[in-house]
Amino acid sequence: MITSIFGKTKPINYIIVLTFLFLFYWVVHFFLYNKAYEPEQLLGQTVIIGVFLFTVFIVDFIVKRNKITLANSFVMLFYALLTMVFPETLTDNMAILCNFFVLLAIRRLISMRSLKKMKIKIFDASIWILFASLFYDWALMFLLVVFIAIYIYEPKNFKNWLVPFAATVTFGMISSAYLVLTDNVQFFVSHYRFSIEFDADFYLNWASSSKLMIYMLALFILTVLAFIKLGNSGVGKIVTTRLIVFSMIIGLLLNVLISSENLHPILLTFFPASVLMTNYIESIKRDKIKEIVLILSILIPFSVFLSIMIL
Repeated sequence: MITSIFGKTKPINYIIVLTFLFLFYWVVHFFLYNKAYEPEQLLGQTVIIGVFLFTVFIVDFIVKRNKITLANSFVMLFYALLTMVFPETLTDNMAILCNFFVLLAIRRLISMRSLKKMKIKIFDASIWILFASLFYDWALMFLLVVFIAIYIYEPKNFKNWLVPFAATVTFGMISSAYLVLTDNVQFFVSHYRFSIEFDADFYLNWASSSKLMIYMLALFILTVLAFIKLGNSGVGKIVTTRLIVFSMIIGLLLNVLISSENLHPILLTFFPASVLMTNYIESIKRDKIKEIVLILSILIPFSVFLSIMIL
């Protein structure tokens, strides 16, 4: 049943996923974390959820446009299910906004596989990452993925290596002008501190640490299986998967550096994780086994969320 619905690309899939995320977002805020908002704050949260729901379209666009997976909606499904495993991410507005711009950057980096308009794509990806850093300063680490993409696709063109620096200068000029106009010239000094906000208590908490460890172990296994499967595939798909895995590693590293009770950058790994999960599902040849795995993939997040609600 699940395969028949999400195994194809249908408009109903968007309705199911978006409706679920919209309702789940408010359940997390009002019932799980008992948050209360003033009318103006509620309007702000509505904008945030709008941005988050739009990331679903970006995720689906990246996958379909670049043919990262087969013609299905599994990536979109897993992206939504991961929010059930880590519902706390929906309370971190900075993570949602940062993730939005990182996805825009990844979209441009993956499109470099066509080897067309390379400098524009490098510039765009760099700009989007710089915007993402306005919410998490450590998000600047995603610029490493930009340089990795340059090294993979067109390393001999020296000008390509200068484009991220040109984007940084452009971003600095525009943002500095805005900060001067808004009388907030100290923003860069106060924001880009690159302090390590490692919360030991957060990781010593059994519920948080065990869930994260299992998630990271699952990602490692899925990564190995993905590259084994792609061994006989075209070079283009292998390179794309490498970029996705690199972005996942950066996301996990950010989670170690700054995650706490209020900051949840693990959201930045949801897109790469969803792609790896989809690659695994697609590698299952028997329909019955695939359906069982999909059912478990849905039941487990629901079970995790219910346990969080109860405890």
